[in-house]
Formats: sequence, structure tokens, C-alpha cells
Amino acid sequence: MSERLEAGEITRDEATELTREAVLRTLTAAPKSRAELARSLARKGYPEDVAEHVLDRLQDVRLVDDAAYAEMIVRTRHTERGQARRAISAELQRRGVDPETATAALEQVDGDDERAAAAELARKHVARTRGLDRDRRVRRAVGALSRKGHNPSVAFAAVKDALAAEGESEDLDDLISLDD
Repeated sequence: MSERLEAGEITRDEATELTREAVLRTLTAAPKSRAELARSLARKGYPEDVAEHVLDRLQDVRLVDDAAYAEMIVRTRHTERGQARRAISAELQRRGVDPETATAALEQVDGDDERAAAAELARKHVARTRGLDRDRRVRRAVGALSRKGHNPSVAFAAVKDALAAEGESEDLDDLISLDD
């Protein structure tokens, strides 16, 4: 589209309208951060100055709101997927949310919330691996929790508790040396 604007095939107002429509179509499909929208427009060849103008305007009317977007990401990733703050923070960074906004959004989740999410994930993973030897169950469950961003001591403790709740109490103390 930049070429069409430079060649005089379309006016600046037409370019602005086409850019606005593209952003609104994208936002209709799924919420996005301002940075994601800017990258998408650049990839599609929209003029940067026109894109910035449109994004500024949509931000003024709160159709583009990185703070609300970050809060939604934190809420859904933690509640629905059991992700820890570390994993969610990395996702927000990839999505172009600035560090201050991400930090404010991540305050929704505290250490108790993370431990509860880890316990629920551990319970599910331990239940799925019933019938396997204990070490394999532990490796799989701890690995799954680690991929969700939970630190090793929280993951091992949650898996230990899940195994104990299942009645597997033999030698569980040797499972965790990170608590000491």
C-alpha cells in the first residue's frame, strides 16, 4: 500500500481508512497488543506513519489498550492454563507489551495462586501417568509444570503432594532435595 500512496493511486485519507479497516478486522478476530498490530501492518505493507496515526487514534478511544490486553492474557493464561508468572511474562514480552504494563498486570497472580495452579496441574499429570514407575511419573509431571513456567522447587513439591494424595508414600522424601 505504501507504493500506491507514493504513486498517487490513493490519497492519504484513503490509506488511513484502509489501515483503520485492517486493524478493526484484526481486532474482531482476536485482541492484540499495539506492537502486534504495528508489526502486522508493517508486514502487510501499510505506511508506518499512517499506521502510527491510526493506532494512536484507536488507543485514544481505547480499542487498542495494552493494559487491558495484558490483564486478560495474565488472567486467562494463569486460570485456564495454569501458567506461572514467569511464562506469562515471557509471552507478554513476545507480544510487545512494555515491561511496566506487564508487571502491573502480573500483580494479579501471587505466590499462593501459583502454588495452587501448580498443585492442580501436578494432580492432573500424576493421574494421567498412573501405572508408570514413580520416577517416570515424577519426570513427566515436573517437566509439564516447568514448561508452564513453575520453578523446580514448586513443581517438585506439587508433584510430591499429588503422589502422596494418591497413596504413593514410599520414599517420597528423596524426591525433593530442593526444599532444604
